[in-house]
Amino acid sequence: MTHTRIDKAFARLRAENRPALVTYFMAGDPDYETALRIMKALPGAGSDIIELGMPFSDPMADGPAIQAAGQRALKGGQTLARTLEMARAFRQGDDTTPIVMMGYYNPIYIYGVERFLADARAAGIDGLIVVDLPPEMDEELCLPAIGAGINFIRLATPTTDDKRLPKVLENTSGFVYYVSMTGITGSALPDTSKVGAAVSRIKGHTSLPVCVGFGVKTAAQARAIGAVADGVVVGTAIVNAIANVLGPDGRATADPAEAVSTLVRGLAGGVREARLATAE
Repeated sequence: MTHTRIDKAFARLRAENRPALVTYFMAGDPDYETALRIMKALPGAGSDIIELGMPFSDPMADGPAIQAAGQRALKGGQTLARTLEMARAFRQGDDTTPIVMMGYYNPIYIYGVERFLADARAAGIDGLIVVDLPPEMDEELCLPAIGAGINFIRLATPTTDDKRLPKVLENTSGFVYYVSMTGITGSALPDTSKVGAAVSRIKGHTSLPVCVGFGVKTAAQARAIGAVADGVVVGTAIVNAIANVLGPDGRATADPAEAVSTLVRGLAGGVREARLATAE
């Protein structure tokens, strides 16, 4: 596979000696136009990689906040085709920020794998995280994605032991997403020392960057995780920033894009201080 935007981003970040800030939000939340404005605002606020959530009716690994975001998006008419259209619209003004689509296999399967990969590549998608496809099913989507020039990013967890890890990493590219706890998204932040040990263990099996997510909500947490990882993934906090400015009727009481940008600027500041913390 030729160097993707993800590879180039991590090369640049290594040169700057800082970890990546990876930001997740749900495509179409609370509506298509607002979500597109949020997406366009993320790089300027300090996001290095965008994770674009694919709304799905049965999200088994998502906590209440992301489930609610998915329901808002689906209610607003968001589909996989419209999510790809959102990426295409974003690419008209930004051809460098990596976009990783994250979600579940069912919508892709219904769309058609070959058609999906062709449309995703044309829309400027750089990577996929599909949480319910284990390595034993790599022929379904992982290998075709790699063949299409799209990184397939695998999840590792605290229960992924050294016997299982090589299988998980076998066809992984772009980066490894370390889920820093067992459970659903939005849970409490884990022990940073344990995260550091886990990242080191994963790095014993791969040269890929290791990004850590599930639970990071504040700049201080981003700084702590960024000190021991190649990237910090934030999702639930961003989704909550959107939900917090929506009234009971679903209408915004303040600008969701500005609410997200304010949060992300703070998180980006924490990430940029992460390596300074280790040097002190």
